[in-house]
Amino acid sequence: MRLKMSAATDSALLRLMPSAYWRSMRFSHLYRLIIACGLTAYYYFWQAQLWHANFDHKLYLKLALSYLVFSIIAALLSWLKVSLLDRRVTFIAIVDIGFIVTMIYAAGGLESGLGLLLVLAITSASFFSDGRLALFYAAVATIALLLEQSYQFITWTQYNVDYTHAVMLSLSCFATAWLAHSLSRRTIQSEALASQRGIDLENMAQINQLITEEMQDGILVVDKDFKIRHHNAQSDELLGSVQPDAITLAQYAPEVADLLQRWMDHEDQFKISGAPQKLRLNDRELRLRLMPVGSQRQEGAVIFIEDWSQFQLQAQQMKLVALGRLTANIAHEIRNPLSAISHASQLLQEEETKDPAIRRMLEIIGDNVTRLDQIVKDVLELNRRDRTQQELIDLQKFLQDFHMQFCLTEKIPDAGFNLQLPTHVERILFDQGHLNQILWNICRNGWRHSRQLAGSLTLSVTSSSDRLEIVVRDDGPGVADDIIPHLFEPFFTSESTGTGLGLYIARELCDANDARIHYKKAASGSMFAIHLKRQSTQ
Repeated sequence: MRLKMSAATDSALLRLMPSAYWRSMRFSHLYRLIIACGLTAYYYFWQAQLWHANFDHKLYLKLALSYLVFSIIAALLSWLKVSLLDRRVTFIAIVDIGFIVTMIYAAGGLESGLGLLLVLAITSASFFSDGRLALFYAAVATIALLLEQSYQFITWTQYNVDYTHAVMLSLSCFATAWLAHSLSRRTIQSEALASQRGIDLENMAQINQLITEEMQDGILVVDKDFKIRHHNAQSDELLGSVQPDAITLAQYAPEVADLLQRWMDHEDQFKISGAPQKLRLNDRELRLRLMPVGSQRQEGAVIFIEDWSQFQLQAQQMKLVALGRLTANIAHEIRNPLSAISHASQLLQEEETKDPAIRRMLEIIGDNVTRLDQIVKDVLELNRRDRTQQELIDLQKFLQDFHMQFCLTEKIPDAGFNLQLPTHVERILFDQGHLNQILWNICRNGWRHSRQLAGSLTLSVTSSSDRLEIVVRDDGPGVADDIIPHLFEPFFTSESTGTGLGLYIARELCDANDARIHYKKAASGSMFAIHLKRQSTQ
C-alpha cells in the first residue's frame, strides 16, 4: 500500500511519532539555552571588544538575561515532559525573533553579526512548522528587521542606515525557511514510512507467532550457540520437556541437541537439508526436519517436529476405511458360492460312506465353511456400525439377562462367571444389540483364555460422577507386551482358528455409541474396560 503525504497531514504524522518529535524539541530548547548563555557570557567576559559605538549596555544585558531565563524555563518544561510550550511552536518562534531583533538593535545593528542567529532561529522553527508557517516566520522576521532598521534611522543621528544588509538577511531568512521546511517534510515522510514499516513488521511477527502457536507440528529455532530463540507449545508437548523455559537446547531436549550436533558436524551423512530424521522419545515416534537458518548449518537451524505415530494412525485409518468398503463388497459376493459349498457338503454328508478319509474331508469342508461364514457375518456387521439404534438401557437388568444367556449358550457353569453389579440403578444410552455383541466377544475370549475354574471370569460395574465402566477380567496368562499395541487391529490374531475381527469390531461398535474400550494390565490375567456415559441415576 502506498502512503500518500500532504502538507495537511504533517500534524497527524507528528502525532504518530511522538518520541521523535519530543526529542527534536528538546534539542531545539538545548540549542536556544546554549545561545542565550553565550550571549550573556559575552557581555561579562569581552566588554572591552564590544561591537559598536551605539552598543546599549543596559538594554543588551536586560535582553540577554531575559532570553536566558526564557530558554531555561522552556528547556526545563521540555525535559520534564510538560507540554506547555512544546506544542506552541509559533509562539516560541515569535519570541525568538523578538529577542534576537531587539538584541541586534541593542548590540549596535547588523554589524554586530547577530543577524546569523535570526537565520538559525527561522530554520529551527521551520522544522516544526506546518506548511506556510515557515514562510510566515520569515515574513515576521523580515518585518521586524525593517522596523528595527527604520527605528535606527530615527534614533541614531550619527549613523547612516543601509537597508542592503537587512534585505539580504531577509532573503536569507525566506530561503532557509523554505529549504528547512522542505527538508523537515521529507524527514517526517521518511519517519512516517519507517514507523509504518515497523508496525507492519510487528504485525507480521505477531501473525507468525500466532501461526506457529496454532500449528500441529512443533517448531524450534536454535542459533549457532544452541540457544533457543523460539519454540511453540506443541514442541513442549511432543518433546515432553521438563524445562519449557530453558535457554539452551541441551537443557530443553538433550536428545534433539545431540541429533542437531551430529547434523552440523557430519554433513556428509545428512546431505539433504530438511530430510526427515526419526527419533523415539517418551513412547512417541517423532520425525524431525532440520533446516539451516543461513548458508551454513553451523549458523543455526529451524527444527520442525512431527508426531509420526499420528501420521501412521491416520494412514492406517484411511487404509481401514478402504479395506472396509472392499471387504463389505467381497463379503456380499462370497455368501452365494459359500452357501452352495455348504449345501453341497451337507448333501455329501447325508450319503452313507464307510471311507473315513472322505468323512474327514467333509468335516474339514464344513468347519471351514462355518469359519468363512462367521468372517462374512463379522464384516457385514462392521459395515453396519453407523446404523445404531440407541435406547435407554437398564444396565443391571441387561447384564443379568446377558449373564444368564451367555452361560447357557457357551455352557459355562454359574460359578465360573461372576457378576458384580452396583446396588443403585444405572441407565445408559446404547444400542442394545451392539452392547450384547461387544460383551459377548470379550467374555468369550476371556473364558477361552482363562483357567476355566470357579471365578475365572468376572464382569463388574464401577461408577464415578459422570462415567460408568464395565470391566471384564479373567485369570488367564494375560497378553504379551509385544501383542498389546496390536490388540484392536483388524485381522490380527494369535490363534490359528481366530478371525482377528472380534476386538476390532468391539472397538468400532463402542466408538459408534460414544463409548471407549481399552485393555488394562493386571497383576494376573487380562482386563478389558468399557467406558460409558451415564444418562440418569435414581
